[in-house]
Amino acid sequence: MATDKATLNVDGETFDLPIITGKLGRPVVDVSAFADAGYWTYDPGFKVTAPVESKITFINGGEGELLHRGYPIDQLADNAEYLEVCYALLHGDLPNAEQKKDFYAKIQQHSGVHDQLRRFFEGFRRDAHPMAIMVGVVGALSAFYHDGLDVSDEKHREITAIRLIAKMPTLAAMSYKYSKGEPFMYPRNDFNYAENFLYMMLATPADVDYKVNPVLSKAMDKIFTLHADHEQNASTSTVRLAGSTGANPYACIAAGIAALWGPSHGGANEAVLEMLDEIGTVENVDEFMEKVKRKEVKLMGFGHRVYKNFDPRAKVMKETCDEVLDALGIDDPKLELAMKLEKIALEDPYFVERNLYPNVDFYSGIILKAIGIPTSMFTVIFALARTAGWISHWLEMHSAPFKIGRPRQLYTGETKRDFVKLEDRK
Repeated sequence: MATDKATLNVDGETFDLPIITGKLGRPVVDVSAFADAGYWTYDPGFKVTAPVESKITFINGGEGELLHRGYPIDQLADNAEYLEVCYALLHGDLPNAEQKKDFYAKIQQHSGVHDQLRRFFEGFRRDAHPMAIMVGVVGALSAFYHDGLDVSDEKHREITAIRLIAKMPTLAAMSYKYSKGEPFMYPRNDFNYAENFLYMMLATPADVDYKVNPVLSKAMDKIFTLHADHEQNASTSTVRLAGSTGANPYACIAAGIAALWGPSHGGANEAVLEMLDEIGTVENVDEFMEKVKRKEVKLMGFGHRVYKNFDPRAKVMKETCDEVLDALGIDDPKLELAMKLEKIALEDPYFVERNLYPNVDFYSGIILKAIGIPTSMFTVIFALARTAGWISHWLEMHSAPFKIGRPRQLYTGETKRDFVKLEDRK
């Protein structure tokens, strides 16, 4: 907490601003008292602004470190299941055996969706992007669970968190099935979370004895875990900002999905596959990488805005990627192309010196492509996984007093002018 202070001199006046130190990371200067002086602070993109206090996730980009509730991401991905990570994000620690059993049972119980939701899907064009559908459908859940939307009630908040995590795989799969014109598949009690998603995505009513490849379900579970939360990023901040108005949680998560859709955020793994399409063949890789060096084209899926070292999630995802490709034995020219890109980025001094290593988006995109999931679903899967983080931050915000978000601006428009009638305007 505040142990020191910074002194700011403005126009001959001195202001003492408390310096607050957290458990990890940089200290922050509390500038709230500065408003009394008649000034705002200017920070485009909130690059050095900490608008919230949180205990959920910590990132040290310089060291390539990502912690969820204090646990390193690689340990969680290798030793815990996604739903265990969800529990930790929601409740502060990993569950014991009894807590795990109870939590899993609740997720299973709420994984189905109201049958009338079918009609909502029918309002979309068949060729609508699945993310467009997800924004609408998730927001519409508030119309089905309007009796549990008292955000001041802790029990209402908790059951909403369960419902969202449980129903997202079902809704995601339904958005895909609708775009394909195929029948919806409903979750099965004999499948785990990742298995159910793959089943609902890829199976048809004719697949009575459908089996999920354990390598693929394990890979999908790790993809979910590695995307579960990422601190105060654009979509999480969007959820918190929407939540600060008292908006219902389904609307807040829908806002997060909309923010995630941007190609600079959740659409990055989709952009990886689009880049591979642009390159075309393995023979074109060297020329493409030379264009990257000349800054003529962008290299998608390499490097990271936050991590100045290796993305800690990428190491786990690379191992999983290798396992999936080996298990499936796929001879896909696009995957061969991707592996050559990876090799160059890991060996060429130009990319090594600039820390342009393959990131989690690169490997997850390759895995999803290998499984047979279309590019349009990549960001949907990201949203599915990130829902646990979003709702955890929403819960954290509502567990203590908070203020409505109200950023300020540096106005550079016209000053006050006299109104000119239409006939006098030239």
